[in-house]
Amino acid sequence: MKSVTISDVAKEAGVSVTTVSRYLNGNFAKMSSETQAKITQVIKELNYHPSASARRMRTNQSKVIGLVVGDISNVFSSLLFSGIYEVLQPRDYSVLLLNANNSAQEERKGINRLLEQEVDGLIIQPSQAKFADYQFILNNQVPFVTVDRDLVDQPKSVGKVMTNNFEASKQLGAELICAGYQQLLLISRTTVDISAQVPRIEGFKQTVTGTTATVTELNLAGHPENWLTQQIQHYNANGSKKTAIISLMGPLLFRTLAALQELKLTFPAQIGLASFDDWDWSKFVNGGIDLMQQDPKEIGRRAATMILASIEDPHGTKPSTKLIPATRVDGHSF
Repeated sequence: MKSVTISDVAKEAGVSVTTVSRYLNGNFAKMSSETQAKITQVIKELNYHPSASARRMRTNQSKVIGLVVGDISNVFSSLLFSGIYEVLQPRDYSVLLLNANNSAQEERKGINRLLEQEVDGLIIQPSQAKFADYQFILNNQVPFVTVDRDLVDQPKSVGKVMTNNFEASKQLGAELICAGYQQLLLISRTTVDISAQVPRIEGFKQTVTGTTATVTELNLAGHPENWLTQQIQHYNANGSKKTAIISLMGPLLFRTLAALQELKLTFPAQIGLASFDDWDWSKFVNGGIDLMQQDPKEIGRRAATMILASIEDPHGTKPSTKLIPATRVDGHSF
């Protein structure tokens, strides 16, 4: 079956191809409502769908933004996508979402696939540590913005949007020390060198400098399910130090709660508990868990705004870094 073309639409509607093109591009300035209605009707009757390549030829834009995330199963990714879509959809942009699975190889394949689709721009949660690994995107004259993770040597001309992880950790660490906790156990799972957990760890370490408190990182990567339970039991064995556990991202909080339940440790009576998270579901657990809550939707909104600015004015001044403050959500867990 022959595909319907823009010429077919113009002929059936009794207008020029130029008029149909203006209609498709939303340029209604000199077009009567009757003409718009007629073209709308014909497009529906003929089941016409303009191809991406045809659209790019007309506008030099695909109206598609590529989004690459490290782990699509993380709630952070879905909230990030929601924020991006909220900004781009009213501007008639589509968003193609790809999962890198925190793999440099998978990420590179995904980005190349998006470049082949001639996307207008990219928003990337990096899985590699150095900006040099992403220079090829700019060499293809495609703008991009990074989110959540901090690349080494990223130039100011390329925007980035992140949570203020380091400062948020210092704030939470100071609260814990003030509450008398002497041993802080940080629950992490770092599978990439530039994970957002890294500056959080550094923030806690700097906070205890000059105090008698200690920081110990328990990295779950590569360990069996029962390892965390064993480690908590080990560090909390003699009870000589008032101990608090801090989960460095939301999914790890579930693992931490399961370990505490297995050990029959209650919080805050026997141990302190706090977490970074992307939403406040934990307010329903034991009167609420103390959180540092980041805002993936706002990160997405800011990143989408940045990429639009880069597309619309490639040589304009772009903000280099935007830090989105984490919100302290009070609970009763330490």
